[in-house]
Amino acid sequence: MGLPVPAPLTFATILFLTLHLRASAQPPFACDWSNPSSRSYPFCNPKLPIPQRTKDLLSRLTLDEKLSQLVNTAPPVPRLGIPAYEWWSEALHGVGSVGRGIRFNGTVASATSFPQVILSAAAFDSRLWYRIGRSIGIEARAIYNAGQARGLTFWAPNINVFRDPRWGRGQETAGEDPLVASRYAVSYVRGLQGDSFDGGKLRGHLQASACCKHFTAYDLDNWKGVDRFLFDARVSLQDLADTYQPPFQSCVRQGRASGIMCAYNRVNGVPNCADFNLLTKTARKQWGFHGYITSDCGAVGIIHDKQGYAKSAEDAVADVLRAGMDVECGSYLTDHAKSAVLQKKIPMSQIDRALHNLFSIRMRLGLFDGNPTRLSFGLIGPSHVCSKEHQYLALEAARNGIVLLKNTAALLPLPKTSPSISLAVIGPNANASPLTLLGNYAGPPCKYVTILQGFQHYVKNAVYHPGCDGGPKCPSAQIDQAVEVAKKVDYVVLVMGLDQSEEREERDRIHLDLPGKQLELINSVAEASKKPVILVLLCGGPIDISSAKYNPKIGGILWAGYPGELGGIALAQIIFGDHNPGGRLPITWYPKDYIKVPMTDMRMRADPSTGYPGRTYRFYKGPKVYEFGYGLSYSKYSYEFVSVTHDKLHFNQSSTHLMAENSETIRYKLVSELGEQTCHSMSVSVTVRVQNRGSMVGKHPVLLFMRPRKQKSGSPMKQLVGFQSVMLDAGEMTHVGFEVSPCEHLSRANEAGAKIIEEGSHLLLVDDQELPIDIIV
Repeated sequence: MGLPVPAPLTFATILFLTLHLRASAQPPFACDWSNPSSRSYPFCNPKLPIPQRTKDLLSRLTLDEKLSQLVNTAPPVPRLGIPAYEWWSEALHGVGSVGRGIRFNGTVASATSFPQVILSAAAFDSRLWYRIGRSIGIEARAIYNAGQARGLTFWAPNINVFRDPRWGRGQETAGEDPLVASRYAVSYVRGLQGDSFDGGKLRGHLQASACCKHFTAYDLDNWKGVDRFLFDARVSLQDLADTYQPPFQSCVRQGRASGIMCAYNRVNGVPNCADFNLLTKTARKQWGFHGYITSDCGAVGIIHDKQGYAKSAEDAVADVLRAGMDVECGSYLTDHAKSAVLQKKIPMSQIDRALHNLFSIRMRLGLFDGNPTRLSFGLIGPSHVCSKEHQYLALEAARNGIVLLKNTAALLPLPKTSPSISLAVIGPNANASPLTLLGNYAGPPCKYVTILQGFQHYVKNAVYHPGCDGGPKCPSAQIDQAVEVAKKVDYVVLVMGLDQSEEREERDRIHLDLPGKQLELINSVAEASKKPVILVLLCGGPIDISSAKYNPKIGGILWAGYPGELGGIALAQIIFGDHNPGGRLPITWYPKDYIKVPMTDMRMRADPSTGYPGRTYRFYKGPKVYEFGYGLSYSKYSYEFVSVTHDKLHFNQSSTHLMAENSETIRYKLVSELGEQTCHSMSVSVTVRVQNRGSMVGKHPVLLFMRPRKQKSGSPMKQLVGFQSVMLDAGEMTHVGFEVSPCEHLSRANEAGAKIIEEGSHLLLVDDQELPIDIIV
């Protein structure tokens, strides 16, 4: 997200802001009931419908006032008592300091910093994601009520699919699976906005406003000279339908998100923010979106200045407003909207539509109903920020997300003895700064525990050595010194991986190896140690650690993502057995030669004729270091399908279509012709018995997959259709229920982007257990 140029301030604006700052620390709001003029404005009457209120408000604005409101830093309208508003705030995994809406300069100086999203996703726990979103929403409202925020619109979550392992922003996402990204979007949005877990609670004000980004097919930042501003993503209708769009559709339809951000890139030649079919026809008309659409920062200007899609600056402004964008992050509209109006390129109806959407959100947030501290959410204050409950949730999320990848001969957990074992903690991330453990888009954390400090809670005299010079880039390493440290202790934990200098916004990776001398350091220390060493990886994207996977001197491997403010405690609790790991990888870990595949190739499906291997576990046909959903535990779990409501589905409704494939005729139904009622009636209830056969209590995600018994062209090789996380004591057994919708879970997109259900047999899979489901059309 680029930084926009601020609009110049008028004298009236400066005076208004000065008077506001001199007032007591209270949130900015319109319709102050102590002002007699406010009582006469219909737009200040909370009993009127919002469309009626916005219509009245717009009727009172001049053209210049209207145009001034179409950018993220919206100035005040002092004559109507309307304060300035900042649309841009961030809350990716905690209220962030990126953006212009939040200031940590008063009573509230920090906020709970949860694990980076990719690690929380590894818990496969929708309720956990909801609780994180809810906690962030509470802290956001608290900061606003404390007078330290100029807005309550937060540009999160990032629900793009993690398509390519090199993407620097993959860490911000819920991984590579569209279902997981969809469930994450819905859970987070409902939590942040103040809805219930199941949805449908919101009747009054929003607690805060969530914005699903980046719409759409955005997953390249800067790779080998190709940047997100100029990139034209060539995407098939088939891939749009079953990979790129589902998270956004779920975010709108089930999550009821109040915001969408259109992305920088073009899709099939059309800039996302200038795409009427995307913003208006798809989001608003097909999905029923009722909210505001913002550009990414600077995305309007590049439509003319860099992409050359628009012939003039005024055309670029006209294009985005016509497409359905409502507010720009930046100042391009400030500079060019007036001239576009005078040149009659923009009808007033489009400006008024945008303003209706914008002021509707501010009203739904309760910012036009008098002092918001006396309304819904008004009792939320500074004591709700960094609460014990929220900090424990940050710890819980990290513990439940960390993935155990290797545990040869039950090396882990390490013994807790008295006197304690001797321990060395070696590596560039072992005592790293908060920036490393938190990941990007973070705010100042409530507290911060390094990985070294977490281990020192168990082994007070743990020895530390950085191993590398220059952090994770590791251009040179103090290998001899690290080896000498390792020789003197009982156990060694190597804390390696990446940080934001290797992967972040505007920085994609060009390789999948450990950087610099890291691998040489690992191998040398492992060879010299008394016992097999433990390797901990901090990273968002996957790394090819094949050599460590098969090295007998490396007994344990854990992936800890970027685990947040209490990640150091979480990791130590797992390694010393106070928590049983249960996380599973939300992304495929590819071998290093996957970099031969151009990052710019958006195709999901493999093409054997050209050697293109495909992408993600659903379509990738090459070797893997670790597969999607992989994760070990200190317990063994067993599974058994115990019931299914029906295993043969007869689709007699609607017309049957035929297609030929490899001299075979395949019968299928179009989902669009079946209708919602039929799809709902054909739902299958499946029950799985799960038992913890270990000696430790464990939080365990149960993943239900589907695969066609006979692979067909264009079908996923395997597809996640459901997941639930269960807590089981040692020896405990439980039943987990899943609802499988044939229209959603047993269908696929055809080349035209339409969902179809094909005749044939499917297998439902949980670990090594199979259950056949037959479809007859």
